[in-house]
Amino acid sequence: MRSLLFVPADSERKLAKGLESGADVLLIDLEDSVALEAKAHARTVAAGFLKEARKQTERPRLYVRVNALDTGETEADLAAVMPMAPDGIMLPKSVAGRSVQQLDARLAVHEAQNDRPDGETRILIVATETAASVFNLGSYAGASPRLEGLSWGAEDLSADIGARATRDGSGGFTEPFRMARNLCLFGAVAAGAIPIDTVYTNFRDTDGLRREAEEALRDGFTAKMAIHPAQVPVINDVFTPSPDAISDARRIVDAFAAAGDPGVVGLDGEMLDRPHLRRAEKLLARARAAGLTAG
Repeated sequence: MRSLLFVPADSERKLAKGLESGADVLLIDLEDSVALEAKAHARTVAAGFLKEARKQTERPRLYVRVNALDTGETEADLAAVMPMAPDGIMLPKSVAGRSVQQLDARLAVHEAQNDRPDGETRILIVATETAASVFNLGSYAGASPRLEGLSWGAEDLSADIGARATRDGSGGFTEPFRMARNLCLFGAVAAGAIPIDTVYTNFRDTDGLRREAEEALRDGFTAKMAIHPAQVPVINDVFTPSPDAISDARRIVDAFAAAGDPGVVGLDGEMLDRPHLRRAEKLLARARAAGLTAG
């Protein structure tokens, strides 16, 4: 999972275009991109799209972003899409691990009602959209075996805290949002979940997108969300390990294995310890997930 593309659930044209975007995951959006009066129609469109798209052998993974648990819309969303067996559900405005547990319980009921295997529906969350949620980013570890990834968001958080802007004059995030980003990264890793960077809203600025994606990769994120198909190739390129990186990681893993899996090995005149091995193993796992030969 490198790229996750948001697509409005009420647009058949955009959904079809999303299938051809090259994104690893389509986030079929029933929340922010759909007006309240259009949500019933969007559910119908989303269900029809899921039914047909699942028939394709070569397709992205299909997740549905439902409405938040406190809106009163979540159950109607699930009732519409769960019979079509989406690969997963994205929960926005998650407050804490208990939000994931509530969604887990609902998904278990829908899976049973639709004769689907228990636990097959995965969960992604947007974990920083309220001030309260930022204090709970350490609560997701052990919340649910369904939990696959944590992402963060700036726009809803800015509205909640009353920030006048999310970015400074240079285009970087201001301090409150950098803190939310960093805590999301730590919370995701602590929970054994994929750390997913937020969207870059200026979809025409591919240089800015690449710069932000490279910074995210540098810091430990392994995926990024997109709001436009044109962003997907850039994100995939940044988050796909290069042949040289794969080769270096393979050599590190092989060196530890050849030495009997010790605490420290020497390679090319450098002493490498267990953190180097863990980083190499994670990179090779990402390469395999991207369909690359990683050994």
